[in-house]
Amino acid sequence: MESSPEFRVPVQAPPGVRPADRSEPRPPGAAVRRHRRALQLCFGIPGLALATWVTRTPDVRDRLHASTAEMGLVLFGMSIGSMLGILAAGALVARFSTRPVIITGMGLVLASSGTTALGAALSSAPLVAFGLLLIGAGVGLSEVASNVDGADVERAYGRPVLPALHGCYSLGTLIGAALGAGGAAIGLPVPWHLAAVLLVTAVLFALALPGLRPGLGRATGADAGTAAGADAPVPGSAPAVTAADRRPYLDPRLLLIGGVVFAMTLAEGSATDWLPLLMVDGHDMPAGLGSLVYAGFAATMAAGRFAGGPVVARLGRPLVLGGGALLTAAGIALVSLVDSPAAAGCAVLLWGLGTALGFPLALSAAGESGPDTTARIALTSRIGYVALLAGPPTLGFLGEHHGLRAAMLPVLLLVLTAAALSPSTATRAPSPVPSPAPVGNET
Repeated sequence: MESSPEFRVPVQAPPGVRPADRSEPRPPGAAVRRHRRALQLCFGIPGLALATWVTRTPDVRDRLHASTAEMGLVLFGMSIGSMLGILAAGALVARFSTRPVIITGMGLVLASSGTTALGAALSSAPLVAFGLLLIGAGVGLSEVASNVDGADVERAYGRPVLPALHGCYSLGTLIGAALGAGGAAIGLPVPWHLAAVLLVTAVLFALALPGLRPGLGRATGADAGTAAGADAPVPGSAPAVTAADRRPYLDPRLLLIGGVVFAMTLAEGSATDWLPLLMVDGHDMPAGLGSLVYAGFAATMAAGRFAGGPVVARLGRPLVLGGGALLTAAGIALVSLVDSPAAAGCAVLLWGLGTALGFPLALSAAGESGPDTTARIALTSRIGYVALLAGPPTLGFLGEHHGLRAAMLPVLLLVLTAAALSPSTATRAPSPVPSPAPVGNET
């Protein structure tokens, strides 16, 4: 007697793919692989450009004859640009798709290198601040769009991909930091250094451009998340749409994830903005050595992100995020409280390793926390960029009155808060699927 057919839970399929096509995982196609390689470059370019700026901040500060508080105001240009870019990115992606937004963002990053080089050559603080505004806006635009694309690639591969993509950003910062430290050590003029980076990043983006896939992230109906690559709902199995689904800012869990992003972004951004000056002014290191310490920070971040995928798969996202936040807190505490340049240089490695997975894992959690992936990633990124908006000037003014080492203590407290909030990033359990109605009376 033939057995009755086995009941299978319906598998959600992306638009245009029949559920039967998803019965067994397939390797990603050539277009997806090219897209991933293009995104690797698009993540690496901003890291290279930003690290070049960061490692030369002591030289730029000297060219501008600026105090610590005045440098905080110059850095505020980057924060304003970042917030403008991040606020506009979600709506622009939903209307035009990710590809043109990435192109626009990368164009602003390239323009910023030329503007900042000119500002440094003319010793013009307003022009340098405007150049930083351009790079902030460019990174804000491209980052949201690149993360939406990265989430799409991650679904195609069926395993964590965003940590490694963010690792490319850290690899870019490592290369930029190493070149910056070398430039500072040999006395390479800042304008020439920034101009050379402009040429290199332009070539890299020209290589990335053909691999960017069109049409991703554009809202074609009520559900923008489907246009961004989210799974289409399966009739009869999807839960009712709630107010938090329609308005992500009403989702308490997403706001907790945003709190993790806020703290970990501030920890990463405070190192990006202030670490070379913190080593030079707070621990009496020469400028070249301060830049080298930042290179160590970037190296540990890159290593943590490239190696993070298997660790997350084994230990889970909340445990990795919580442990990383505690490592970050230990590093910041040692840099701030221990009066030893050698200990501070080693502690920076803990700081970098701890923050490595904070931002990408929290964004991944936000993207899968509900429908409308684009809106959720954009909202969470905005929360994180509030830290970048308020962080540089606040830390600058605190550093002016209490020293940069003491200014890092509020960052330490927020990172400890992120460790407490890390359980909110757990993968949401799938909604139960109703059992099929019995065909006849069971005896």
